[in-house]
Amino acid sequence: MKQLAKLFSLWLPYLLVSCAEIPSETEALQEDKPMESLPFTRVNLDDMTDFQPVAKNWQTVGDAYVDLNKKRTFVASPGKGILLNLPEKGMKDNLFTVFEHGDIELEVDVMMPIHSNSGLYFQGRYEVQLLDSWGEKQPRHGDMGGIYQRWDQTKEKGSRGYEGHPPAVNAAKAPGLWQHFKIKFHAPKFDTAGKKVKNAWFEEVWLNGALLHKNQEITGPTRAAAFQDEQAMGPLMIQGDHGPVAFKNMKYKLFGDKQVSIEDMTMKTYESTSQTIPDFDTLTVGSEINADSISSAMATGQNPRKVLVYDGKMVIPEAGDYLFEFAIHRGGGMLLINNDTIVDLNGDFSMAEPGFGLVSLPQGAVPFTLIYNKHRPYQRGFTLSVEGPGIPKQGLHAPQSVISGQGNEPDAIVIKALDETVLQRSFLMHRGSKRTHCISVATPEGINYAVDLAFGSLIQTWNDGFLDATKMWHARGGQQLGTPIGFPVLSIHGYPDFALLKNDKTNWPDSIPANVTYKQLGYRLDRQGAPTFSMALDGSVISYKFIPSDTIRQLERIISTDADKDIWHKLGEGTIIDALPDNIYAIDDKNYFVDFSGNENLTPTIRQASGKEELLIKIPKGSHMITYTITW
Repeated sequence: MKQLAKLFSLWLPYLLVSCAEIPSETEALQEDKPMESLPFTRVNLDDMTDFQPVAKNWQTVGDAYVDLNKKRTFVASPGKGILLNLPEKGMKDNLFTVFEHGDIELEVDVMMPIHSNSGLYFQGRYEVQLLDSWGEKQPRHGDMGGIYQRWDQTKEKGSRGYEGHPPAVNAAKAPGLWQHFKIKFHAPKFDTAGKKVKNAWFEEVWLNGALLHKNQEITGPTRAAAFQDEQAMGPLMIQGDHGPVAFKNMKYKLFGDKQVSIEDMTMKTYESTSQTIPDFDTLTVGSEINADSISSAMATGQNPRKVLVYDGKMVIPEAGDYLFEFAIHRGGGMLLINNDTIVDLNGDFSMAEPGFGLVSLPQGAVPFTLIYNKHRPYQRGFTLSVEGPGIPKQGLHAPQSVISGQGNEPDAIVIKALDETVLQRSFLMHRGSKRTHCISVATPEGINYAVDLAFGSLIQTWNDGFLDATKMWHARGGQQLGTPIGFPVLSIHGYPDFALLKNDKTNWPDSIPANVTYKQLGYRLDRQGAPTFSMALDGSVISYKFIPSDTIRQLERIISTDADKDIWHKLGEGTIIDALPDNIYAIDDKNYFVDFSGNENLTPTIRQASGKEELLIKIPKGSHMITYTITW
């Protein structure tokens, strides 16, 4: 097993921080999806115009190199798209944005060098900590994603710090990798006399897909805040005096106190068993009432199959674009505004497939119609939400609109690995598609991974937790879907890992080609219960196993081949693949690392393919063994 020190010793100052203008793989995959959120305002990182004047420790650059042989070290090269802090003696200013904020939603990618330290101060007062915390077993408030403690200098030593909030989990990636924050912050609230009536709070803090904090109240400014008072507005501050740090893809939404409201609403009910919305002229109105809320719970009575039609006015507080989200479980419906269809879910829809509609609305009252077709006897109702200019996403439905037709929600059925390896067959979701031949493996070391046996491919890795089997084992388990529990979930490309290519120009297959005989040969367990998987391509036998690190977030893969022809193996793909010294590669714009350094006489090839880059290795015919590690 390669150790972290050896891995880092091979990374000289060649870790390229790539320009933020190139979209991530996740963004590229979402280009064809409907808009699920109103656009953010992007902070301009082409220059420093979105920030207040500051010392030259802050600059925008195009590339920056991290020297992982040294602590707290970046080496920059000219360009734009990345915000970089290189503090030096006499140049250690904190950085403040030109804009001020109250309630805000912020997303940003952060990169930390080894042992470096910084912080995001909301309103210049409330800090979310930035620290190289990779591998920390018991994270504290001072670790990556923690809400830093408050400080009282008048107290005795040892008790001056108080109210620090550690992250729920350590989701920090390895130094030199980009890490993604999503933060929703609410400013303190004041009455007309200026008296604080509500403390500031972090509604959510997410790091690399893990929820670190939820509805965490902050009673006052944290240590080293720029301001010791509390206000309704203030600038975002980035700590600049502690250590180097890099940022890209910084964007935000600012929110006020306005909301969309509903008035002058009526509700009609019709009895219908049609799966599609019927012609109401052919039906008799069952009841008609004045309604003060929108709820599926009104579909009651001896006949559980009904159509509800709500007619009313939405009071729009400010002119602009509004995004509506309508989600239905076991039913159908439509949302119309000003007689235009905004969301069409006419048929049979599930909560997993919400409909979205974007519409430009004037200020004032606009007529709307909401139709809910409850054509099944058992259902959980619907939700209707809206997001607008300066208006965070809010529910327009009553709480009782989301109900259960079969009693309370079941307790989660969770599979964990304690002292032995655990294997579980299930369906898994991978990048929006359901994989039906998956086996997930949990190890006592806390490193988990999933293999798609239909392709012979590694599709996901994650650590801690393991698998939520509720959708597999509760009631009839109709979905047969396992859900990874842990962080960060690293999604691998998911195509076949092995292929028979004519040459290095041949396109990589997205499935097993019809002219190739593929056979899954199952797996065998060693004495510790760890599986070795085997498969055959046109008679060539390929075996592979995974060995987790017991100290860091790293998975070693060992592949054995016995073949009468050359076999190609895809190690990774992404928007950008950086070749580092000694056969080490940064995959998908520094989303994870692949270390191929232990294989003499074999060097992977980076090639362009369909707007992405692929990392391939040709394994010559005969008997061979290759090994490499994946680090995230």
